[in-house]
Parts: sequence; structure tokens; C-alpha cells
Amino acid sequence: MSTAKRVHNLGEMIDRALPGEVPMIIEIAPDGGESTTTFADFHRRADCVGASLLARGLRRGDAVAIVAANSSRYLIAFMAIMRAGLVAVPINFKLPAETIAQLFEDASIRYALVDAERAALVGTLPATRLEDDAAWDDLSADRTLAIDGFSPVPMSEHEHALILYTSGSSGLPKGVPLTHGGYVWATDVLAASGPPLRGKRALIAAPLFHMNGLLQSCLTAKAGGTVVLLCRFTPRDYLEAIARHRCEVITSVPTMLALVARETDTWKRLDLTCVEIIATGSAPSTESLFDRVAEIFPKARIMNGWGTTESSPVAFGPHPQGIPRPKLSIGYPMPEAELKLVGGPGPDEGVLWTRSRALMPGYLNRPEATAARLRDGWYDTGDVMRRDEHGFHFFVGRADDMFICGGENIYPGEVERLLETHPSVLQAAVVPVPDGIKGQLPAAFVVLRPGAERNVDDLKRYTLERAPAYRHPRFIEFVTELPLAGTNKVDAKALIAIAKDLFHR
Repeated sequence: MSTAKRVHNLGEMIDRALPGEVPMIIEIAPDGGESTTTFADFHRRADCVGASLLARGLRRGDAVAIVAANSSRYLIAFMAIMRAGLVAVPINFKLPAETIAQLFEDASIRYALVDAERAALVGTLPATRLEDDAAWDDLSADRTLAIDGFSPVPMSEHEHALILYTSGSSGLPKGVPLTHGGYVWATDVLAASGPPLRGKRALIAAPLFHMNGLLQSCLTAKAGGTVVLLCRFTPRDYLEAIARHRCEVITSVPTMLALVARETDTWKRLDLTCVEIIATGSAPSTESLFDRVAEIFPKARIMNGWGTTESSPVAFGPHPQGIPRPKLSIGYPMPEAELKLVGGPGPDEGVLWTRSRALMPGYLNRPEATAARLRDGWYDTGDVMRRDEHGFHFFVGRADDMFICGGENIYPGEVERLLETHPSVLQAAVVPVPDGIKGQLPAAFVVLRPGAERNVDDLKRYTLERAPAYRHPRFIEFVTELPLAGTNKVDAKALIAIAKDLFHR
């Protein structure tokens, strides 16, 4: 008989004592239509879905995939799966169908919740269509079967609550199992240390198959706030949703904010003074972007966050002595997590290693990948960090993104941040291209501010005057927008392929 400590089921992270009539989710559909789910509606539906999944023959520990765009039903289903003692597996539906089939096999998916547009991706697997009202009512209706005798399954600390897949920038995405014990603890820590969200409206537009959107939604609801959920992100819809619903908190990845900044006509005509907090993360930011965002949201405090799927965002927070966080810093180490910088030129720079209760137990079915990243309970994040005299940390770049030009190490993020300080540049992305003499050379893709003129020589001269010569981009291509991966981050892999074609024909 197991002696593992019993913990609350992660599907129960949202307090049932919160006022039932308060809106938990305001869903904004792609056509602009809106629907509201109260806390009472949410709990009732989640209990019913959990019970119905078990009635379909699923057993404790079975994996259930969610292959769908953002919706209130997505969040209900996510919590319901865990309440039933099953494992939730949000799937990035923008991946190729062949890859998704491999992920289904990797996670041993037994059932799927899917929307119409992605129905073909689940093949012959037993599934429920989320947008089909009859099918959804069959799964979530207030029936005697679903209510009588159902209560969330008590889970042991080390049982899997969900599996998220990494972006798969190289090879097949890796499954990251996250445990009930680890994430009950993590969400409690984050709720206590983060900005107060009770009674606030938080806009969520990042896809729910990614940690950024999923966790921010859960933390908002956990605090008693209202999730304003954008089913499909467009910069204009994002801005208009903020103004219409008077959102006090907005969340995003930096690329989304860069796209929003280009909607000058839209943000200038809207009253966006309601925004108090801007939480961004999951990708590097630049000082130029922060300045632009501050112009759009004049009363907001911008919080640059950091976290990984493998280790959670429990790592950095405010300074214990109240010292203001520098503009691009990801914060000061939180006492709940252990951190160290490894392999750098000195004690204040290196690759970040971390360990905490939220750390994954290891990659799913990938012992070699696990051994490469987990060592003696520490997780090698692969993120190169710099620490200042006050203990604040700054992201430098990914260790595996670093390339060598003539014997010198170049982190693309350092060149991007420099380019974006130029008054004509709105956004930049830097990738390596092969070179027979130097090994690799930096190439930049640049999005200009409205009305700015294209001038390659000026940009090259600007970088040469402000950084070592080896860092300046040898090639510059002006583009109207940067390609995005499924998580709304810049698709560096696509840019590397384009750069090879453009500059090495």
C-alpha cells in the first residue's frame, strides 16, 4: 500500500467558496460574439465532465488530449480531466498532423476533446467535439449520473496532472509531465507572490496549449479574477477587448506586444488607461519594446517574467528590500526555488540551473534527454543569465542559440536588443548563416516603424558604433512582419531557412 502523501487534486485549484455569480470567463469568439461562464457554472460543468469521462470507461492515470482553439469549454475540460484523476494533454494543433499522431502515441492518449476545425487530427480515437452543443451537453449536462457520488479524485503528490509538449525547435517535441503535488505548490506560491488579481479582469490571448496562457488563466481564476479569453489573437481584437472590458491585467508574449504596437491607429483612438499590469514572458524582450508599450498603456507596470515548462515560473520575483526592478530584468531569486549560474566567465554570468518542488520528474519516454538536463535534482535550463550588483537577473540568450563568428560567441538576443534601440526599428530577429571563413555570420530580419525608411548601411553603421564589430549583422532583410510559431513566438527555424536561401544561393 502506498504511503505517498495525499494532496489536493490540481483540478481543484479554483476555490469553490468564491462567489458563484461572479464571471469566471468571458469568452470572445473570432466573430466578436461573447459568452460568460460564472464560477458556479464552471464548477458544475467541470464536475459533470469529469464524471462523464469516467463513465466512458477511462481509468485513473489515463491520458486525455485537448486539440482545440481557446474557449471556455477548453478550460472547463482541462480542469475536469484532472478532477477525474486523468492526465490532461493540451496539444499544439499547429504542429503537422504526422507529429500530432506521434505525440498521441507518445502520451498513450485514450480519449480526445477536439473542435470541428481540428477533428481530423484525432483520427479514429474516441472523442467529443467541444463546439457541438449536443455532444457538449451530453458530456457536461447536469445529470444525476454526473452529480451523484462524484467528487474530485484525491491524487498522490507524484502522480501526473498534465503533460505539456515543448515547442520542438529541434526534433520531436518532448513531453513534460507535471505533477499534482508540484503544481498545487507552484500555483499557491505564484498566487501569493504575484500581483493581486481578485476582482480584476485579465486578458488572455496566448494559446491554451502553451504554459503562458494556460497558467495565467488558472492563476486569475484561482485568485477570484475574471479571465477575458480571446479565442483567436489579432492585434486589433486584443486592443479592442482591453478597452471594451476595461481589463486591468493583460498577458502576452513579447511578439504579440510588438504586433499590437504596430496598430497605431487603433491604440491611439482607444482609452487604455484601465491597464494596471502587463505580464509578459516566454521569450526575450527589448528596451525599445518596453518603451513602446509604455506609450500605449501609460498607467501600466510592465512585468518581465521567466519560466520554463520543465521548471515552472517559480524562480524570480520582487527584491526583498523593495529595490525597483530594472526595466528588462526578470527579477530577484524567489526563496522557494534554488538557483545557480554555471559555466560562465565569472560568478555573475552563466547558464541558469534551478530546482524546486515544481520541477518535472523527467521527460516522457526520453531517458537520454532527461539525463542531459536533470542532474542531482537540478534542471539545466539552457538559458544564459547575467546577475547585477543587487541580485537582479537578466536574460542574455539561449545557450543552444549561441553561434560562433570568427571565434567569438554571439547570442542573437544581444544583437536584436541593440538593433531595436535604433529609432527606425520596431522589431528585429537575428539568425546565423554559414560562412566558409568565419564559420557563421549574423543575419537580421527587421520590421521598421511606420514611416521609417529602409537603410541597410545606416543600421550596420549603428551597430558597429555600439558593439564589437563581430556582432554587427552582415546581412539585413527588411520584412513587414516576422513569421510566428504556434506559440506566437518568432519562428527562428523558419528564418534560418529563409536566410540560407537569401544569402547563400
